[in-house]
Amino acid sequence: MQTQDIIAQKPTIRPQNPNFSSGPCSKRPGWSLENLKDATLGRSHRSKLGKGKLHQVIELSKEILQVPSDYRLGIVPASDTGAFEMAMWTMLGERGVDVLAWESFSQGWLTDVVKQLKLQDVNAYKADYGQIPELGVVNTDRDVVFAWNGTTSGVRVPNGDWIKDDRQGLTLCDATSAVYAMDIPWHKIDVLTYSWQKVMGGEAAHGVIVLSPRAVARLESYTPDRPLPKIFRLTKGGKLIEGIFQGSTINTPSMLCVEDALDGLNWAKSIGGLNSLIERSQKNLQVLESWVAKTDWIDFLVADKSIRSNTSICLIIVDSWYKSLSKEEQAAKAKELVSLMDKEGVAYDIGAYRDAPSGLRIWGGATVDSKDMEALTQWLNWGFATIKKNG
Repeated sequence: MQTQDIIAQKPTIRPQNPNFSSGPCSKRPGWSLENLKDATLGRSHRSKLGKGKLHQVIELSKEILQVPSDYRLGIVPASDTGAFEMAMWTMLGERGVDVLAWESFSQGWLTDVVKQLKLQDVNAYKADYGQIPELGVVNTDRDVVFAWNGTTSGVRVPNGDWIKDDRQGLTLCDATSAVYAMDIPWHKIDVLTYSWQKVMGGEAAHGVIVLSPRAVARLESYTPDRPLPKIFRLTKGGKLIEGIFQGSTINTPSMLCVEDALDGLNWAKSIGGLNSLIERSQKNLQVLESWVAKTDWIDFLVADKSIRSNTSICLIIVDSWYKSLSKEEQAAKAKELVSLMDKEGVAYDIGAYRDAPSGLRIWGGATVDSKDMEALTQWLNWGFATIKKNG
């Protein structure tokens, strides 16, 4: 669609849900506060009822994610960040580490490995926004730290084929914007972390950590030569603290958040589980791919479709007028478009991440309806025509 052909009149169809934030993400369709009426409030999270709710979240999560029966899944403090830091601080250092960094959060993990953990034997494989490092050079006989999906860049690993089945090292995967929307080959993963606030649209503050038997063996055989804060400790007396993976959390969880997580998981189960969640996310990406293919002013930050995210979908403006502006002017115009969508109440929080190239980042996870995504594209066309007309 040529920019000059975009109708300047406002669209008549509005997204019913204008929440396209990449975190916290949109609540599930049909969500309301009434869904939390059965929350275990005013009771200890260590009571039979409280632990029961936490155990339900653990078991439903394992069921929907199709986690292998010999893997552990536990609820831990401080969202995905806390869960991933816990993994790195308790397990890394036994052998050399390969770190993949191609956007803000994975770069943060690299910084922590080098500057906070101060590990010496580290290989860093980096790539710019919109690209991914060469996966074939990664040595999985070393420990490997990576994100399955780069939330701030819209780049995902295409698959797990680059990870050896008979690897000697552990694979530590930050999958917070990937689980429930992408197929995770569990036999390739030793440690996986995420938070409820991403694809399931749950409330933040709590993280989830999933451990393979190999990860448990590392925890029980290796003691790092560094102090570990209480909220990072997964073992006691050289043995895994099994209670963490049965509903006894390290610190006090919000039982409102727990109830909300249960609500999301039950909704996921009601629509068909993991396959349906993945299909919903993929359909949202397809809506944007169809729109981009016929619209000349917008393109994907990620040119390679095989590594393009179906959750944190990053777009750049490629119109010749826009490209003639300075970088500062481009950033201002992109923000103007984002602000216009916000003012019209049709799309909230769709600006590119602060460290990423200027443009848009639209969440396409499972809680977003594709009809809303389709309606949004028409508003974006109108919005861009408006800011371009205004100069």
